[in-house]
Amino acid sequence: MCGIIGYVGKDEAVPILIKGLTRLEYRGYDSAGVAVLDGNVMRRLKTAGKIKRLSDCLKKTSINGTLGIAHTRWATHGIPNNINAHPHYDCTGAIALVHNGIIENCDELKAQLKKEGHKFLSETDTEVLPHLIEKYYKGNLEAAVRRALKNAHGSYAIAVIHTNEPDKLVGAKCGSPLIVGVGKGENFLASDCPAILDKTRKVIFVEDREVIALTKDSIEISDLNGKRVNRKPTAIEWDISQAEKGGFAHFMLKEIYEQPRVIHKILSARTNVRKGQVKVDGINLTPKQLLKFDNIIISACGTAYHAGLIGEYLIEKFARIPVEVDVSSEFRYRSPILDKRTLFIAVSQSGETADTLAALREAKKNGAKVVSICNVAGSTITRESDGVIYTYAGPEIGVASTKAYTAQVATFILLALYLGGIKGLLGRRQMKNLLNEFEMIPEHMDEILDEAEAIKNCAKKYSKLSCFMYIARGVNFPNALEGALKLKEISYIHAEGYGAGEMKHGPIALIEENMAVVAIAPQAPTYEKMLSNIREIRAREGKIIAIVSEGDSSIKKHVSTTLYVPKTQEVLSPLLTVLPLQLLAYHVAVARGRDVDQPRNLAKSVTVE
Repeated sequence: MCGIIGYVGKDEAVPILIKGLTRLEYRGYDSAGVAVLDGNVMRRLKTAGKIKRLSDCLKKTSINGTLGIAHTRWATHGIPNNINAHPHYDCTGAIALVHNGIIENCDELKAQLKKEGHKFLSETDTEVLPHLIEKYYKGNLEAAVRRALKNAHGSYAIAVIHTNEPDKLVGAKCGSPLIVGVGKGENFLASDCPAILDKTRKVIFVEDREVIALTKDSIEISDLNGKRVNRKPTAIEWDISQAEKGGFAHFMLKEIYEQPRVIHKILSARTNVRKGQVKVDGINLTPKQLLKFDNIIISACGTAYHAGLIGEYLIEKFARIPVEVDVSSEFRYRSPILDKRTLFIAVSQSGETADTLAALREAKKNGAKVVSICNVAGSTITRESDGVIYTYAGPEIGVASTKAYTAQVATFILLALYLGGIKGLLGRRQMKNLLNEFEMIPEHMDEILDEAEAIKNCAKKYSKLSCFMYIARGVNFPNALEGALKLKEISYIHAEGYGAGEMKHGPIALIEENMAVVAIAPQAPTYEKMLSNIREIRAREGKIIAIVSEGDSSIKKHVSTTLYVPKTQEVLSPLLTVLPLQLLAYHVAVARGRDVDQPRNLAKSVTVE
């Protein structure tokens, strides 16, 4: 989950590295460091804390050179401090290396290297890699990297420099993301595209067990056995302005306000409302092939898992296909039952989520067809899937996902409608009616955002409470889980989501003066049952924030605060009810003085198990 950037070219490396690193800070922000070669002289600096601290320290020292590497860390082995920060070095100080991933056999490797006389300074698993490279170095850096990585088990994306080769930057990948940015008279390595988009939009996606050797004018890719690989660059379609705040106080707030545009883009690309048609280009399965599947398994983590739960409700409703939703981190460990008649759907914003990727590989091993729902073209999950449905959300920088979630939910709605259509369960008129309602969702989202001041005032009112509970029924139940997740992620308040029908089975015992209950109760067949649950909580003097459909005046007497969303069909309502939940979490966090975009202990892309 760490961020890596490397540069080789004609310009001073440090400003390029720091700017790129800042755009990768969503990947980790415990500590940071740089190493730069000026001829054969290695200069380096690393600090605990965020990148700004490193940047401030660099202003007080002189580190020059046109070849360098930099890193922002999310700690796995060893606490965040100056010693454990990357880059790490060999015994001689000639090699500097940055790493994202986990070296699983680091203890075994370290014990052997110590016997051979190597001295270690940090608690990290990473430090074994520069020492291994030192052991095997015979004058060719990429050859030494190959030999070292054949001994290392686990996941890695690395960038390495050596004082003996002052014009060469070497990288390698296995299980963690790494890209090459292709420039003119300069080349780049990075964990993700935002780091380099102000310099180039031509990118090569590095595959597992490949080694890259870059100079300012050349790019050579080979496998771990030294066999050359030819691969053409891909053009990245979005530009750097999409990865900047654009006047908003935080990336999270900007991304909340981008949701109407994202949903409009998805609808424009995938529907013909006038004809009542839905298309899911990229799925790479014909209607005939889709009709042969007996069941669907959806696998995802965190927010994407909640989107998958909504997908379960909708696919079963419209297509009558059995659906199972798994947390990816548990999928491999429960002896899952699947075969060639199973459609496996992997959901991931980044396309690099380690647990979801592992679940995908398990599904493929068992013969299932794999389709991914993903935001990042060229990511590992998309490359290993049989088909891909892209979500068109654009870059999401805030660690707490917002627009990626609604993009995933919208994609599941359209997939459910498509499957229901090809099975003959949805007629043209019903499809047109649903799509006409769907077409209004972006406008309805704007209406909610226009009334955001009411949500902000609500957040201030309840921001000092120590616990929140979120309840809902039906297709909005996953939004209760998502609302609780958003609040705990960025405000650090304990929050839990429940199906409202579960209240009497235990959670109602928690109702007391320091808890708020957020009840998601738009107009739906379960509305009366939700109202009963609300009355039960009110009878125990619970503080209730209700999210309800416009025009619902009767509920006011039962709740403390009412937040309204426009009326729509129940199956579309999660796209609306989630906006107040996102804004509530955001404004509570701001009121409590939290770092909204970079919450403690979290990183955006979870690329290690």
